[in-house]
Amino acid sequence: MQNNHQYFMPAEWEAHERTLIEWPVKESLVWPENFEEVCEGYANVVNAIQMFETVTLIVNENTLEQAKDLCKGNVEFLTIPHNDAWCRDNGPTFLWNEEKVLKGINWKFNAWGEKYKSYELDNEVASKVLKNFNVPVIDAPIVLEGGSIHVDGEGTLLTTQQCLLNKNRNPHLTREQIEEEVKQQIAVSKIIWLKQGLFGDETDGHIDNVACFAKPGVILIQTCYDKEDPNYEITIENLQILNTTTDAKGRKLKIIEIPQPPIRNYQGERLTLSYLNFYLVNGGIILPVFGGDASETDQQAIEILKDLYPDREIVPVDGMPLIKEGGNVHCITQQMPAGVSKEEIK
Repeated sequence: MQNNHQYFMPAEWEAHERTLIEWPVKESLVWPENFEEVCEGYANVVNAIQMFETVTLIVNENTLEQAKDLCKGNVEFLTIPHNDAWCRDNGPTFLWNEEKVLKGINWKFNAWGEKYKSYELDNEVASKVLKNFNVPVIDAPIVLEGGSIHVDGEGTLLTTQQCLLNKNRNPHLTREQIEEEVKQQIAVSKIIWLKQGLFGDETDGHIDNVACFAKPGVILIQTCYDKEDPNYEITIENLQILNTTTDAKGRKLKIIEIPQPPIRNYQGERLTLSYLNFYLVNGGIILPVFGGDASETDQQAIEILKDLYPDREIVPVDGMPLIKEGGNVHCITQQMPAGVSKEEIK
């Protein structure tokens, strides 16, 4: 087991050097006929983020020109072969120390419990990205997706049992072994385990759809109070867990609720709509909204985030093209903290 000692995973609200995003691959889409719409959805996110910080767009050679046509401004293009386009999950997890020297974790990736056949290229993306930026690579011995964990940067991690303990990830390990490995890799001292993620989430309950740290000691959670909705019982249980626990520093958690959008289906399947899949950028928040019958909850989510982050600009983007494919803004992004690489220190 590797021990990173003083290196730890910073919170998402720390300053970013850049955002990493992978460009869509038509062959990997659940609905390949929506490829142009999906690409426009990704481009909307890229073009929103580049107003605040550099975007490094990871492309396949055959989609470079398309990406350049749709994405303008402060965008860099990096050609790394990939099977799919969820950089939160197969991209690197960055660590830093008190001097903000960077390292990066290359977790094992198996396409959310081998739900999709081709993921060999995706499993190589993190290490190639880190080598491109001269950031030392830590090869983790376990399967883990970035969307399954959220940290406060002060020793506490939030996750779900449904995902992190799922036997389609690390069947040979016990809960205690997985917990110890995660604590060692990203230097957290406490893990808060929610039981389930949102109903129907094909990632097996990623935390970034359910709850997240907004600040140290403050958690945002999406709630449902319709007793006919499966998310009602999930919500109530998660609230009970959060209201009766403390963080790594012993603080009682302040819980802020964001209402669930109205139920929406596509091609007969329920979509996993979540405002919690927003992404913090330098000075802003990129927030997926859903329009139509969700206009009221869209506005409520905007107001809640404005109150919570008065110094950040809230930028709504249409979340529908992305969620039809199973994820949203947070799922397609990965932050690189504004630290320094070993190469820069020399």
